[in-house]
Amino acid sequence: MRREVDVAVIGGGQAGLATAYHLRRRGIEHVVLDDRDEPGGAWTSTWPSLRLFSPSAYSSLPGWPMPPHPDTFPPVEHVRAYLRAYEERYDLDVQRPVRVHDVHATREALVLDTSAGQLAARCVVSATGTWSAPFVPMVEGATSFAGRQLHSAHYRGPEDFAGLRVAVVGGGNSGVQITADLVDVADRVSLVTARRLRFLPDDVDGRHLFDQATARLRDPGEAQAAFVGNVVALPQVQRARAAGALRVRAMFDRMVPEGAIIGRDRLELDAVIWCTGYRPALRHLRSLRLRTSEGVPQVVDNQSVRDPRACFVGYGDWTGPASATLIGVGRTAKALAARLETQLGGGGGGRAMNMRKQT
Repeated sequence: MRREVDVAVIGGGQAGLATAYHLRRRGIEHVVLDDRDEPGGAWTSTWPSLRLFSPSAYSSLPGWPMPPHPDTFPPVEHVRAYLRAYEERYDLDVQRPVRVHDVHATREALVLDTSAGQLAARCVVSATGTWSAPFVPMVEGATSFAGRQLHSAHYRGPEDFAGLRVAVVGGGNSGVQITADLVDVADRVSLVTARRLRFLPDDVDGRHLFDQATARLRDPGEAQAAFVGNVVALPQVQRARAAGALRVRAMFDRMVPEGAIIGRDRLELDAVIWCTGYRPALRHLRSLRLRTSEGVPQVVDNQSVRDPRACFVGYGDWTGPASATLIGVGRTAKALAARLETQLGGGGGGRAMNMRKQT
């Protein structure tokens, strides 16, 4: 691995690739460091039945549309294949597997301590997403539960739960999709959430949500209440709902070795799947001390207020509307690349690099 570079991008998933695409277009010398063994980012760690919320055309990275798929909502393997091909198509400089252990600041550069040695960069773009930082709430008695517990980040399909009594905790898209996945395999599956499910209209999917995010970008007061709800009714979710499998139970009051207590009821369980969200995976930047009391760095135009050499792409709305989506991340990556070109001096001093001809 090189020892100096203008921009180091940490993370080789969709956010890292979109950033590399725009850096390359502007001739900015850069390298992408990815801790995974293969292309695809977090999509390589999801369950097989996971589906996109949008058709292929609304799930594309900058420069090259995702190829069409016969299904309206493509399966996860289609996404993995697209990301592999995207990386090859543009000959992006992705080094893997390289784990970034820490980043510390000097006057001249940000120095990355990695599994492949040290790398000095004039700027660092963190694009590690949230998948590697799953969140599980503290529930009384959870450590006493005798069954299996796992987060949705580690769910790999229904086969491991055949014939078991399972509670899926969380009323978002992951919880609803996994519940639908388990209906015909588990002995009993209970969807547990502190609030009722809020479905989007059946004809609303990721295309409409992206359009809504775009409207908010133009006018923060526009389209805020266009849709009420957050669960996308994919076909398998609609089938599970029609079968009555998505009736919810209230959140656990506490857990016991045999299961959970909900009010006066005892829910006997063999397994609990926590679909309770994620936090930004930013441990590799701990020495920079960029986090605020809200748990994320304060940023302006995707750059840290405390140290503008540290940049962020793809974590959610605090890094740009819809920036955690395939189609949305390109917008913030493009804007950040333009700012870095100016700050680094017209390409950062690195040699110009021509994009591979699109065919």
